[in-house]
Amino acid sequence: MKRETIIQNIKIRSGKDLLDFQDKSKNRIYFTVNKTILPQIAKYLFNDANARFSTASGVDTRKAVEILYHFAVDDIGLFISLRVILEKPNLEIDSLLGLFKCAEWIEMEMHEMLGVNFKGHEDPKHLLLKDDWPKGNYPLRRD
Repeated sequence: MKRETIIQNIKIRSGKDLLDFQDKSKNRIYFTVNKTILPQIAKYLFNDANARFSTASGVDTRKAVEILYHFAVDDIGLFISLRVILEKPNLEIDSLLGLFKCAEWIEMEMHEMLGVNFKGHEDPKHLLLKDDWPKGNYPLRRD
């Protein structure tokens, strides 16, 4: 699939829930989307655009937690990041585990380190911290 086709398909599927689009280079694009359409766009990338889910990353920006879901379309050398901004204190988003199993551990890590609740995640147990780590204490939160 061509780069321009992927961009247009994401824009069309996102509609008014596309908050920002940044075309950084021929190999790197960013879409900021409303969290409600994240599963739909991720499903399109994974199933229709032949993109591989690489990883996700999260950062506390003081007022919100920003999550970036990184996808690679290997056959055309394109990296696509879907950015979602979760305003504090409502750090809840649908899990992508139902779309691809490889989201399991990164969601567990963001839950544990940033306090993001992934709705529908099968087993949000501790991955990095001790089981007796104090509840509500998130090591990568700025507050």
